[in-house]
Amino acid sequence: MPVFVGTSGWQYDDWRGVLYPEQLAQRRWLEHYGSRFATVENNGTFYKLPKRETFRSWRSQLPKGFAMAVKASRFLTHVKRLREPDEPVKRLLEAAGGLGDRLGPVLLQLPPTLQADPELLDACLDRFPDRVRVAVEPRHESWWSDEIRAVLSDRDAALCWADRLGRPAAPLWRTASWAYLRLHEGTARPPPSYGDQALRSWCGRLTDEWPKRADCYVYFNNDPGGAAVRNAFRFAELMREQDRSVPAAADR
Repeated sequence: MPVFVGTSGWQYDDWRGVLYPEQLAQRRWLEHYGSRFATVENNGTFYKLPKRETFRSWRSQLPKGFAMAVKASRFLTHVKRLREPDEPVKRLLEAAGGLGDRLGPVLLQLPPTLQADPELLDACLDRFPDRVRVAVEPRHESWWSDEIRAVLSDRDAALCWADRLGRPAAPLWRTASWAYLRLHEGTARPPPSYGDQALRSWCGRLTDEWPKRADCYVYFNNDPGGAAVRNAFRFAELMREQDRSVPAAADR
């Protein structure tokens, strides 16, 4: 199964001349992005959940086989703090359903101040149908317990692996049949780029932990100056060197 490699978001002005031709209209950026990558993490949905029609419009601009991961609204994760998940999860899925077969995993990024609550997490994950993959990115150390690991494993929910400044931000647990990795900030130059040593390390971790049949989603969130674009392309090259399938535009 493939390793999907892309970036967190696609609407960055300083990507002109890096990913987007200088004269390309912004309304065509997603279409152009989809000609170069097989996945994107839509983190704009965290701030404001678009209508279903917007998701449907995005689907029409993306090729077959593309996967758009969707970051859950902050209303669910930061305002409600996972409590009373029925309505916000239903609203999220109804809107994101406009992506149809282009819908990838849903990311639940939890606030740094939210301490572990296995029952809340399990109740929230229970609201997602089995067909929707969910990745969870906790950011408080209280989440690193056997009980939390068991909840994630029982739901086939991926603990989001994350990197910041070359260091794993969470335990490297395998809690699902698939993987989700976010790379937030590297230490190479120009900042916040990742160098080959760091990229090779993460390639190795994925390859060692997940068999070739497992889907892996990898997103670069170090967007300033187009670092995420360059690093995503390089990461894809390195994964292919390890005989892993990484879809590209030419493959679809």
